[in-house]
Order: sequence, then C-alpha cells, then structure tokens
Amino acid sequence: MIGRNVLIELMHMAAGIVLALAMAWGASWAVPLARGDIWLVVAFVIAAILLMGVEPLRHAAEADQRAMGAGQRR
Repeated sequence: MIGRNVLIELMHMAAGIVLALAMAWGASWAVPLARGDIWLVVAFVIAAILLMGVEPLRHAAEADQRAMGAGQRR
C-alpha cells in the first residue's frame, strides 16, 4: 500500500510534470518556429523532475515504513 508521504511526493512530481507540460504548450503556441526545441527541452525537464524525485521518494517510503512499524507495535 502507498503511504501518505509517498503519495505526497508523487503528487509533487505529477504537479511539476503537468506544469512543465502546460508551460511548454504555451511556449510552443507562442513561438511555433521553436516548437521542436521547446518539446526537446521539456523532455529533459521531465527527466530531471523524475530523477530529482527519486531521493525524496525513497525518504518518504522509509518514513512511511517507520510509521507503519510504529503503528503495529502498539
């Protein structure tokens, strides 16, 4: 089961990706000649969001495991 902290981290990552896509859509609409470059940069930005989210996600999973372990001991 996904814990509360992991869910929060996943929501932050999803929000970052949605925002990056929205900004890219607006930029590619505003500058049609740069559309290919904009989407290339956005692909790297999404990859960076995912890579930068790995460590916080791991910490969140550990925190959830500790919280579940503390709840079972009671």
